[in-house]
Amino acid sequence: MTLRQSGGALAAALLLSACAGGVIPPGASGPAPSRPPHGGEAATRPVPATPRPTLPVTPPTSVTPADTANAVSTGITRGPDIANLIPSGERSRKALQAFRLSCPSLMRRTDQSGLTRGSDWNNACAAASSWPESSANEFFSRYFEAVQVGPGTAFVTGYYEPEIAGSRSRQPGYQVPIYRRPSNLVDVNLGLFSDSLKGKTIRGKVDGSNFVPFDDRSQIVSGALAGQGLELAWAADPVEFFFLQVQGSGRLLLPDGGVMRIGYDGQNGRDYTGIGKLMKDRGLIQAGSMQDIMAYLRAHPAEGAAIMNENKSFVFFRELTGAGPLGAMGVAVTPEATVAADPRYVPMGAPVLLSLDRAEPNGIWIAQDTGGAIKGANRFDSFWGAGSDARSIAGGMSARGSALILLPVGSAARLGQN
Repeated sequence: MTLRQSGGALAAALLLSACAGGVIPPGASGPAPSRPPHGGEAATRPVPATPRPTLPVTPPTSVTPADTANAVSTGITRGPDIANLIPSGERSRKALQAFRLSCPSLMRRTDQSGLTRGSDWNNACAAASSWPESSANEFFSRYFEAVQVGPGTAFVTGYYEPEIAGSRSRQPGYQVPIYRRPSNLVDVNLGLFSDSLKGKTIRGKVDGSNFVPFDDRSQIVSGALAGQGLELAWAADPVEFFFLQVQGSGRLLLPDGGVMRIGYDGQNGRDYTGIGKLMKDRGLIQAGSMQDIMAYLRAHPAEGAAIMNENKSFVFFRELTGAGPLGAMGVAVTPEATVAADPRYVPMGAPVLLSLDRAEPNGIWIAQDTGGAIKGANRFDSFWGAGSDARSIAGGMSARGSALILLPVGSAARLGQN
């Protein structure tokens, strides 16, 4: 499963499609342990930049239904020579590392965007295996060419791997249950029942002879799953756990100094309610960054718990071992090199060249992940890693500009782009 399967970019997910978190059960007691040192920092101040203009496009001659649209049906435009557009330095070096990791999956995946075939990547992947990282920008310039999908107008947010206080066992100060996926949570592929429902799934549970919705968030935090042995671990802080659920994966900092990594293992099938938008509409907050939302929830704990409860979605977890966290391609995502994208518009594993009004995310990224709020052409979510700096950047990341998708040399000609 992906690091951020649960629901979108941090600020955008909270505004548009956030997942649920936990609240301390009634009667819980005991002193709360100290939060990690990055519990209440401000979002990083943006470094302004001037984005490269998008390319003029010719609108598609026909309209494709939204549920079947992809990059090809949206329309593509041949991009400029990228030799002078790809910066040297750390961003390109990390992107080369991430591209190498993607290659085995990249060459055998079916590209939903319609832009590439698996064999298109053979030459670039062969070269990447031994290419010196000190000249990573030359690698991308030599083996790739640029196309713009649709209008090319990019919107980029950020995500990170949260670190929160947690414990493998319930004890004073650790009272928020982190649940495994229940065995009675059933995924149903509706396409098996009707061709008109292909691609659509629902989740629920069997109740007698009926298939019904699974318990919603308020029911779960009120104890609907208690006593079933589903507790994977226990969190110390309901607000921190809420944000970890938004991200879909994270690290529990244990009382003995150890670290337990947990990752997404399903969701209860209930619709998301974005609490950021809800709070802004009610005049409770002015901005929509993670830091703004978190500050309000902490200052108004009872009201904050009720607000989180308005989101019926709830995420289940499993313990992660080995390399990670993992993205949608099944490989470890790379801090400051991985972006989440919509696979209908960007081949998973493809490089993406961003030029935005904020300098920090500008340069080469690799599309290795997906997300519930990351939908449509030129919509990206940048991964910044773990720790306080990553959290500060991701929590306030909101940048606009232009995006180019990099395809193996020769792909554009096959797509009819001269």
